[in-house]
Amino acid sequence: MRRLPPLRALEAFVRVVRLGSAKAAAVELGLSPSALSRRVQALEDFTGKKLFLRQHQAMRLTDDGQTFYDAVSPRLEDLAEAVESQVDTGRVLRLHLGVPSLFGGQRLFPRLSELRKLHPRLHIDIDTSPHLETRVGDMLDAAVVLSPQPDPAFYAVQLDHNRVHAITSKEVAAELGDTPDLDKLRKQTFLVHHDLPGSFAAWKKASGIGEFEPAAIDQFDSGQLILEAAANGLGIAIMHDDHFKRSGDDRLARLYDIEVESPYSYWFICRPRALESRPVRLFHDWLVKAGL
Repeated sequence: MRRLPPLRALEAFVRVVRLGSAKAAAVELGLSPSALSRRVQALEDFTGKKLFLRQHQAMRLTDDGQTFYDAVSPRLEDLAEAVESQVDTGRVLRLHLGVPSLFGGQRLFPRLSELRKLHPRLHIDIDTSPHLETRVGDMLDAAVVLSPQPDPAFYAVQLDHNRVHAITSKEVAAELGDTPDLDKLRKQTFLVHHDLPGSFAAWKKASGIGEFEPAAIDQFDSGQLILEAAANGLGIAIMHDDHFKRSGDDRLARLYDIEVESPYSYWFICRPRALESRPVRLFHDWLVKAGL
């Protein structure tokens, strides 16, 4: 049998890379900084390569270190899964995930069966309450949030880029015509998600008619209900193009042909240390690969 590197040294190396901090890795492993450094040094001695550049308290991967991590990390996951499957075959892997309801209904749920086939023991508790970002790391293991830019304290992956559309019922769209008319728009009710006020501001700016005050702005905390209100002729919804396309609702129509970059994107977020949790890692890897 081939000689294996010290597994504790491998664990220390991988945690430093994933957490992005030697200090955070030491805390996670319950080690002193010097003990962590000795483990990494032992791995460097074993491989005969310098894996990190050490600058004061920082440790930055060398090219050899990145190559080593890319080769070893997936195999460590395979090893962890193999051991886990033998130790406790009946244990459920539980993920507490926060998602906006519209993302869940349109993008996540239609694909979750794929994840279940890959990892049948992974089960997800779904939370669609508002202010998801404030509860990640406490009540939630991870979340998908709609945000301009998540707090830099989070590990974050941007899932998409969006455009803003004005969406309404086909009847209202026909009444308003193909060209923005300020007098007509002032008489309308606009439907806006209260967490996404920048979308309406961006749409008004791009419309070429400047600032104006509509008859009313009705605020919602549910994207699905905004679409339903628009479909029933209750106002003009300011929504992402992706939401409009995925709804498949033939009662809805896009108002005007105006291209507007959205200030918001969907992001997957979690605390950096949460990536060491197997349920979070499995979901993260699937989500990124699936391209939801």
